[in-house]
Amino acid sequence: MKLKNRQLKYKGHRVKVYEDTLISPEGESLYYDYVENRNGSGVLLVDEDGKLIFVKQYRNVIQDYDIEIPAGCVETGDFDDSASFDIKKRESFEAKDSPFYKCALREAQEETGLIPQKLEFVNYIIAAVGLFSERTAVYIGTELKEGELHRDDDEFIDIIKLDLEEALKYVHEGKINDSKTIIAILAYSDSLTDQ
Repeated sequence: MKLKNRQLKYKGHRVKVYEDTLISPEGESLYYDYVENRNGSGVLLVDEDGKLIFVKQYRNVIQDYDIEIPAGCVETGDFDDSASFDIKKRESFEAKDSPFYKCALREAQEETGLIPQKLEFVNYIIAAVGLFSERTAVYIGTELKEGELHRDDDEFIDIIKLDLEEALKYVHEGKINDSKTIIAILAYSDSLTDQ
């Protein structure tokens, strides 16, 4: 498959929608939608008592409140001109100068007032690999220090603390539906099993 053309069809507040023309191995033209959105990071914070820290906030897409890990978009200031970043290499996400690593630290403090001193990269997700460009890096943050809240003007957040068993129950009961949050909870659970 080879990309022949990408044509902008719609530009919204946060996304751009394109029509891609691809050439198949047989030489035929194929058409796909491509939605471009900014990349981001999310971090599951774990306190010294083993409590998992989540944020509860209103999400327009579901027209309800959702329980998630602190997360947000990578910002221009997260990029270091001297840093090389390869999305295919795990070490790119683990490096302290990584835009994803910086984003995870910033979002943790902005939304919870807590700063993890240790960040462990889990993986990155693509919400819909056949449609969206956005990658969200998922981290587990421990050794928490107090910081200051710096929430955005449109963020109205409650902090929720659950032990692992409660969090897993929330997933199975459909009280937690966010994919990056589910991945973070399961990764943390697996890390305890491996010990």
